[in-house]
Amino acid sequence: MENTINITIIDRNGNSNKYEAPTDMSLNLMEFCKVAELPVKGECGGMAMCATCQVYVESDHELPEQSDDELAMLDQAFFVKNNSRLGCQLHLNPEMDGLIVRLAPEHED
Repeated sequence: MENTINITIIDRNGNSNKYEAPTDMSLNLMEFCKVAELPVKGECGGMAMCATCQVYVESDHELPEQSDDELAMLDQAFFVKNNSRLGCQLHLNPEMDGLIVRLAPEHED
């Protein structure tokens, strides 16, 4: 289908799910996860201020560079790895076709 990409999202139980995601609606990965009813909180609404949408990028895609805000938030987040990204900072676009991400564990205070 035109204006869609295929992405794979691995949930916190290790289940891999394939999705067709629109690229013409200005959605970011966090918003798409919420639409797909995945357990992603996105408490700050996509402002890179909470890390409740952290994912691990498992495919070899060249993604946009991390902003200073994203890096600062990941510096304070739990369960951060070298491939951690904030889903709210990954805006779905055609170059992301085939993207594979894993939801990071949640941290409850």
